[in-house]
Order: sequence, then structure tokens, then C-alpha cells
Amino acid sequence: MKAKEFITELAKFKSKSELDNVQRFFRYEGKESKFIGVKMSKLFALAKKFIQMPLKEIEKLLMSEYYEARMGAVSIMDFKARNKKITPEEKKELFDLYISKHNYVDNWDMVDRSAPYVVGGYLYDKPRKILYKLAKSKNVWERRTAIVATYYFIRLGEVDDTFKIAEILVEDKHDLIQKAVGSWIREAGKKDKVQLIEFLNAHVLSMPSVMLRYATERLDKKVRADFLMKGKNEVHGI
Repeated sequence: MKAKEFITELAKFKSKSELDNVQRFFRYEGKESKFIGVKMSKLFALAKKFIQMPLKEIEKLLMSEYYEARMGAVSIMDFKARNKKITPEEKKELFDLYISKHNYVDNWDMVDRSAPYVVGGYLYDKPRKILYKLAKSKNVWERRTAIVATYYFIRLGEVDDTFKIAEILVEDKHDLIQKAVGSWIREAGKKDKVQLIEFLNAHVLSMPSVMLRYATERLDKKVRADFLMKGKNEVHGI
């Protein structure tokens, strides 16, 4: 299974309507990208067929100038990482590739597609210092990886790292970090409501409004309204 073969197969699904859609969907952060125009459901299905692609070929795919090829690469990595038969060595290889080539993981959906299992899954039984390093990065996608990777921990009932990384990112200026932090502490709050409330009480006056809205979505209506009012009053200097 070669990277070129994947791109050839991908091109068979090209459509003008999807090209327009994908271009609107992509968030430019300092560099341009090329697009084929493929519906994500078709891309994911193709990636699953290429799950046996060797790591060297995945790396080539990840370094492609085409967004859909890069998305295909991280999707294959995600499918591999989710495989119950994956070895510890294979997990490390996927993690190392993701981290070493992070500059090619350059859209929010690519991070969300792969960081939970490729990064979080690998780090689950290991030191997690790299997530804190990524959280302080100037690269928005590395910062997003830091919080998104903790989803793997959340689903297994561990939320401490989510809240600690959220502490680092709580005043981030980028909307895609604000939304990610809000969403992830909301999910962590399903496992530990007390810790969510404590976090909100500590940061409600400094949290960006979008982060606060996302974080409080699942709270009791009155509790949520109280937090949103506190945040609103701070913004308007009341």
C-alpha cells in the first residue's frame, strides 16, 4: 500500500461541490494548502481500507501538499491506534510520527481526528509532560493537540490533566483553542462535576465568552445562567 495509490484512489471521489465546501472548512494559519475536493465520509472509508499502509508511506502521505491526503494519513494513524491488536512498539511509532511531523497536522479536524488515540492513547500509561509543552507552544495546532489528546484520559475517568492543561490555555486568544478547552472541560465535567464547578468559579471572570458557553452547556439551567451572567458582567465592566 503506497501513498501514491491512496491519492489516486482519493482523486476518484473528486467533486466540485466538495472542493468548494472543503476550502470554506479549512482554517489557514500561516500557510496555503491544495485541495482535491472529497467528502469526508468517503475519505474515512478509504483510509480504513489502507489501515495496513506502512509507516514510511503514511509519512509521505502526511507530508503531501493536499489537505485530503494529510487528513487521510492521520485517519489511517487513528485506525491503527484504535486497533486492539496494536503493539506497544507500533503505538510509539505512530506517536513519534505525529509529534515529529506536527507541522503537517495543520487543521483543527486533523487534530481532533487523531490526537485522542494516537497521542492520548500512547501517553495513557506514561509521563505526560509533552502535553504541557505543547500547551505552551506558539503553534495553535500543537496547543489544540495538548487539550484534545486528553479525551482518551477523560473516557477512562481521568480528568486531572484536562483541567491542568485548561489552566494553561484558559486565556488563549484563538477561538479554536477557546472552543476546544470549553468542550473538553465540559466532557471532563461529566466525570467530575465538582472539579468543573471549581474550575469555573476560579476562572469565570477571565475565560473568553465562547469557552464559558461551551464549558457550561450541560450544567443545570440556573447554574449555567449564573456563570454566563458573571462572565457577561465582567466583559462589560458591570
